[in-house]
Amino acid sequence: MEHLETPGERFAGLKDHPFEPHYHTIEPDGLCMHYVDEGPPEAAPILMLHGEPSWSYLYRFMIPPCVAAGHRVLAPDLVGFGRSSKPTRIEDYSYERHCAWMRSFIEALDLRGITLFCQDWGSLVGLRLAAELEERFARVAVGNGGLPDGRPPGGSRLGGLANVAAFLAWRTFSRFVPRLPVARVLQFGSGRRLDDEELRAYDAPFPDERYKAGARAFPQLVPISSRDPAAPANQRAWQVLERWEKPFLTTFSNGDPITRGMDRELQRRIPGAKGQPHRTVRGGHFLQEDAGPELAKILAEWIAATS
Repeated sequence: MEHLETPGERFAGLKDHPFEPHYHTIEPDGLCMHYVDEGPPEAAPILMLHGEPSWSYLYRFMIPPCVAAGHRVLAPDLVGFGRSSKPTRIEDYSYERHCAWMRSFIEALDLRGITLFCQDWGSLVGLRLAAELEERFARVAVGNGGLPDGRPPGGSRLGGLANVAAFLAWRTFSRFVPRLPVARVLQFGSGRRLDDEELRAYDAPFPDERYKAGARAFPQLVPISSRDPAAPANQRAWQVLERWEKPFLTTFSNGDPITRGMDRELQRRIPGAKGQPHRTVRGGHFLQEDAGPELAKILAEWIAATS
């Protein structure tokens, strides 16, 4: 599989990102998955999974408070993003491969007692793996995400997406725009104004368009039809989630049109969500940019209350 590695100097001196890089080699593909690993190694892990087209930089405001609360925090970069390897062909990316790559990471580090925090594509990968590796996960928190399986809940939402038109427009744009403006996408999806250094950090993984195949591929991989190859596996995952009794929390923002209302769907369908202190925070799609410290506080208090 042909792939590129982003030169390390592009990540030098990033604002609010003092974390040492760590790498996991994915066999047999020979790809490297970068991850942040902070806090006591013996502590039960919080696994933070980012979405499209961001990377673990998105969690820079959440990692330190969670570490200060005594937790180990792991924030990997999905393959094709951040410091991780970037296959150059859109065809090299599939939903199944992303799940397999993240499964390799979880199993290689032998993570157990995991608290998952996931958003956007981090939810599509994370919720699927929480169902498939149920014994390794202690609790799940979702912010602006879900697990589309090609079947519209209540017959009103295509594949479980709240705003079909917005998503389809994004899918077409990301696939065909000559230059995918990654930093501008992050700015558009955030409620606050990102400064120049933050925008530089989001562009850092992508020196040129050759590095963006993953960012272009992701929107095409969301299973919005029952004919999608990922739909059966996600439907099987939902069979697990619909009997999931472990703590399940939603922390959605009030300003994301694409996932609006999906928190109520998760609360309704997942038994472990009953009686949990679900929260709505102020922010856009990338709620970690708008409410990172608040989310970290909510997460730490919820873990303490459910441990």
